[in-house]
Amino acid sequence: MNGKLLAQPFPMPSGPELRAAYQDLYLAANGDEATRRRIGNPATLPRPWDPSTCTSAPLRAELWEWLDLVVEWLNHEYVWDLNTGGMVPSCWPLHPHLVHEIAVLADQRRRASIDTTSSSLEEWHRYSLPAFVDRLRSRTRTLCDEEHKPWPARTRFVRYLGTTATTERQEAFNRDLGAIEESPRQSTSDTPRLTLVMEDGGSIDPTTGEIT
Repeated sequence: MNGKLLAQPFPMPSGPELRAAYQDLYLAANGDEATRRRIGNPATLPRPWDPSTCTSAPLRAELWEWLDLVVEWLNHEYVWDLNTGGMVPSCWPLHPHLVHEIAVLADQRRRASIDTTSSSLEEWHRYSLPAFVDRLRSRTRTLCDEEHKPWPARTRFVRYLGTTATTERQEAFNRDLGAIEESPRQSTSDTPRLTLVMEDGGSIDPTTGEIT
């Protein structure tokens, strides 16, 4: 970073794979019909704000490099007093919840950078960043201030995957399905039907529109 600048520029995605991913997403939403056909199903496109969708190794490598630059920028530009929290720990890649959140935060800041008004950046400052900092404080607290700590919830998660807990959940699911199958179903033929009477004595079935 250039220490002489009063405000460091936000690091925009610069890798070719990452820029191509964003370009495809833009064209899928705004391109002409021929372009959209060429791109294919937009639901299958990689979304950098959701790292799990970036399955190409080159794209994923560029994504990690970009997010690391964003965290460096964030810690430099927005953290002043360590006592107030907000510093993203250096071990953030070892925290899945931070990986997911930082990717979204970075993408929203990227979008604010290319907006033609200040509205998106104001929203990012007012809502996105403070909400992220609050969740950062509540989830990591000071556990990784000096060094990365093992996952405190690991034991409970392993128990969740255990045979006993898995069996209990499956039995609950089965009981629910059994209750659905045993509950009486009301036949549509037993349901009272409203009939609209016309002035000439005829009637209209409101379900089918038939005049009798």
